[in-house]
Amino acid sequence: MIENIKAFLDSKVIQYNQPGFITNDPICIPHLFTKKQDIEIMGFWAATLAWGQRVTIINKCRELISLMDGAPLDFIMNHQEPDLKKLLHFKHRTFNDIDTLYFISFFRHHYERHQSLETAFMPPSPLKGEQINTPQILNGKSPRTIPPPLGGRGASSLVHFHRYFFSLPHFPQRTKKHVSSPQQKSTCKRLNMFLRWMVRKDDKGVDFGIWNHIKPADLIMPCDLHVDRVARKLNLISRKQTDWQTAVELTEKLREFDPLDPVKYDFALFGLGIEEKF
Repeated sequence: MIENIKAFLDSKVIQYNQPGFITNDPICIPHLFTKKQDIEIMGFWAATLAWGQRVTIINKCRELISLMDGAPLDFIMNHQEPDLKKLLHFKHRTFNDIDTLYFISFFRHHYERHQSLETAFMPPSPLKGEQINTPQILNGKSPRTIPPPLGGRGASSLVHFHRYFFSLPHFPQRTKKHVSSPQQKSTCKRLNMFLRWMVRKDDKGVDFGIWNHIKPADLIMPCDLHVDRVARKLNLISRKQTDWQTAVELTEKLREFDPLDPVKYDFALFGLGIEEKF
């Protein structure tokens, strides 16, 4: 049975992981650019705004690009205060001008110090010989190490990014609802989708694969309503609720099919859900 499901999903990956997928998906937005930083910025923004009708998401992203004069990085790094006024009416569902301006502040802060957004998802490693803080057991037993977070490196990347993203002084509390974390038990669907776009490497031309330090094997499935529904019908998920643990459970099951690239099956499950109403 498992072999049949794997063969079925592999065939659907081939069907949907091809350039024709790009046109009607939010991934078409970063595909408008060639500069790495522009791809990262608008990829992150498109993923963040990716809820609701795909046509609306794409149109709102194009509107945002136009408000930034068609050059996101240049606008972010070189804008003057008057330039921000035209962004004050940008809105998509609950994402508004307050969120937009904070995103611009964060990107400017980051790109003044780094060449790529990938570093924002990379927790610092302890120096050689450095002790990692671990809780002490107070009943006389020796100290124990903190167990790795559920989801391993994928979870650690998202937790680190969330802390870093909201490390600027006086960040707006309302913006927190737009950037999730495994610590909130969220599936982190939009962040995981963005990471898929940036990290996965193949020759199909859909995902970019422009990041080299985060590995495809460490990614977690973007678990939205369509993916969740199809995965349950295929008995790939047993957990009743849909949360971070569910996304990890699905990813672990898909790692049985491809341990090096489990999130390639996002094409299959999403395609089956939204295109074929499986």
